[in-house]
Amino acid sequence: MSTHVTSSAVPPPGPAGPQGYPARLTARLDAPLSRWLWLVKWLLALPHHVVLFFLWAAVAGVSVVAFFAILFTGRYPRPLFDFTSGVLRWSWRVAYYAYGALGTDRYPPFTLADVPDYPAHWEVTYPEHLSRGLVLVKWWLLALPHSLILGFLVGGARLAWFSGGLIGLLTLFAGVALAFTGLYPRGLYDLLLGLNRWVLRVAAYAVLLTDAYPPFRLDQGGREPGTAA
Repeated sequence: MSTHVTSSAVPPPGPAGPQGYPARLTARLDAPLSRWLWLVKWLLALPHHVVLFFLWAAVAGVSVVAFFAILFTGRYPRPLFDFTSGVLRWSWRVAYYAYGALGTDRYPPFTLADVPDYPAHWEVTYPEHLSRGLVLVKWWLLALPHSLILGFLVGGARLAWFSGGLIGLLTLFAGVALAFTGLYPRGLYDLLLGLNRWVLRVAAYAVLLTDAYPPFRLDQGGREPGTAA
């Protein structure tokens, strides 16, 4: 019996459910995938890495402004929120294409906005109010336990999670499997999506996009828990 992985449609993420985390990652595995393209994706994705370097530098400045806005008003200015969440979305698409998952051979678009027909999506619900007190401690103290775990998951990566650590190692295994069999092991794919989902949740919390503490839970697969299959 063939173990060839087929592509299944995954719609862009919708509003968080009652038990859902407000930052949501969804993706579908494209098939078939090239056996050898993954070997040069580091070069093909280079223009994105250059742009993301400057975008993340801007996020650092935006986060300072957002910190004081939340501290004094309890709100994250919506234009700044959309920019920061857009940079995270862009980073996830590049990671999904390259060495965070190798889940598609479709080149990532150069945009902060969601692209409905692209196979990787990320959204975060805009909070109408954020705690003025939590903003003082969540990004460095409360996020510390997760940061220790992320150090293992992403290794030395700083701007995105496409190199180093457990995610980089598992992605390498996926590439080798593609090269020799033309197939992407489904269990490995689901695990990588779960690890990336954990990273995105913590990232959203650390850059002040939400007050919802990230769960210590590995939700595997391309769909958020609780969504229809």
